[in-house]
Amino acid sequence: MLSNIRIVLVQTFHPGNIGATARAMKTMGLTELVLVNPRTFPDEEATRLAAGATDVLENARCVKTLEEAVNDCVQVVGASARLRSMPLPHFDEPDEMAQQVIDNAHHAPVALVFGRERSGLTNDEIRCCSHQVSIPANPEYGILNLSQAVQILAYEVHRAWRKRDVSGFEYQRPLEATPPSREQFGYFQEHLGRLMQQSGFLTQPHARTEEQLQTLFARAQPSRKELSLLRGLLSAFEAHLPKQ
Repeated sequence: MLSNIRIVLVQTFHPGNIGATARAMKTMGLTELVLVNPRTFPDEEATRLAAGATDVLENARCVKTLEEAVNDCVQVVGASARLRSMPLPHFDEPDEMAQQVIDNAHHAPVALVFGRERSGLTNDEIRCCSHQVSIPANPEYGILNLSQAVQILAYEVHRAWRKRDVSGFEYQRPLEATPPSREQFGYFQEHLGRLMQQSGFLTQPHARTEEQLQTLFARAQPSRKELSLLRGLLSAFEAHLPKQ
């Protein structure tokens, strides 16, 4: 789905905004960038601000008109800070837009269109769109940088995509947070039970006490690393017990 979502920038003045847009796109898994009559491109400033997203820049297409950029799209959403008198469907919330965009991107290309830094999209360019979207912001100061606007809408699209079962998205977890296997947890329980007997904490097998401790550690959900630390602690205690 994400490969069918196109970011279109119309007559971008500052090349650094193109680079920052590429970076915003790549962080959200978007790869297709189309530039309509950029003032300067390629440009060193664009490359510098793209950071590790230079592949998005290298694959960007430059076209002469917005029509050329979106003619094959089944949905074209124009990002606009102000409402127009044209009766286009308007999304008040970006997440609502993202849900529909993901639905359509499952079958065919869609485009999110962003205008010039100072003046946005013209009325004629809005007429090339099928929908409009605005980013709710402080009414007294709702000015967003171009790449910031791209980042917000790209995030909403990525969020709508990753919430779908078919996305296969996996949230990042630190390696230390990997839970222990049932076998590893069983070894820990055996080690703990043995030490309780050897230390005199239990003078005879006591299923209820061991069950309560097992419940305690299961509720704590220790990671593999944490369980290893606990076993190391038990071994250190065990080493100081009288030999039987």
